[in-house]
Amino acid sequence: MRILIIGPSWVGDMVMAQTLFECLQQRHPGCVIDVLAPEWSRPLLERMPQVRQALSFPLGHGAFELATRRRIGKGLKGQYDQAILLPNSLKSALVPFFADVPQRTGWRGEFRYGLLNDVRVLDKQRYPLMIERFMALAYAPGAELPQPYPQPRLRIEEQSRAQALAQFGLALDRPVLALCPGAEFGESKRWPSEHYAEVAELRIREGWQVWLFGSKKDHPVGEAIRGRLIPGLREESFNLCGETSLAQAIDLLSCADAVVSNDSGLMHVAAALNRPLVAVYGSTSPGFTPPLADQVEVVRLGLECSPCFERTCRFGHYNCLRQLEPKRVFDALQQLDTPIGVD
Repeated sequence: MRILIIGPSWVGDMVMAQTLFECLQQRHPGCVIDVLAPEWSRPLLERMPQVRQALSFPLGHGAFELATRRRIGKGLKGQYDQAILLPNSLKSALVPFFADVPQRTGWRGEFRYGLLNDVRVLDKQRYPLMIERFMALAYAPGAELPQPYPQPRLRIEEQSRAQALAQFGLALDRPVLALCPGAEFGESKRWPSEHYAEVAELRIREGWQVWLFGSKKDHPVGEAIRGRLIPGLREESFNLCGETSLAQAIDLLSCADAVVSNDSGLMHVAAALNRPLVAVYGSTSPGFTPPLADQVEVVRLGLECSPCFERTCRFGHYNCLRQLEPKRVFDALQQLDTPIGVD
């Protein structure tokens, strides 16, 4: 069985897609799984043992470019028995159609009849979790999903981890608290930097070090957190936001003894590394995309106006995050059995 996956465009979604890959291997032992996805996702896919290869998709998110999609599809013709589409867009169905894949599976969306020949109708009540919606595509319509659900798990190679530690001059002589203060989705997912700084200070005073992770856009937030730490404590924090590649961020996160993160792609990466994790939720809900790990504490206020799933607060106050006091998060950290060291 040769299966082509049309992958999602977000880090967290790609991590959660590993649950589908695991289900496919359980249902079709020995199957070949290739994933067509943006090039940035390669470090994730290379760390998933279920995936044979990552196929780089050259178009940016939202680009249509019919001729390019036709060319890619024609180049894949005859190589796959089934294609499974995780995005619900019409354009995501074009490559498998042009590749003439015999079975093209996906949820109904954006007038894809004809492009898909195995169209599923989503029952959101039956499948409230995103991973359930991914996993269901591995089975016949209406089939019961196997229990317990698989959890994403990324494979780490010691050599690449050691190289990342050496490149950034990091040592594991003290427990590591990883902070992930960014969120690509928008401001409504970002716990305030001053709250992160309070948690960082408390941990550093207990003999920990703090590593900050995120994209280049998150670098100023990392500096704001460090800037709130007094001299003597500030030197025990390292702002890696925008400094690492995604591959290096994954390898370095695997060293963390505990992680505090907004609801973001890096939250799901930390969960897939099975790091003790405190997940901070504001405008979104753990009832849809919870972190899947053995040691997780979810912290949220659950105000009347949340979850709203908006990128910015319609009221302008962001109280679902601003009123979430650092003590709540620090107490959640205390509930985790840390430190546990590097796997």
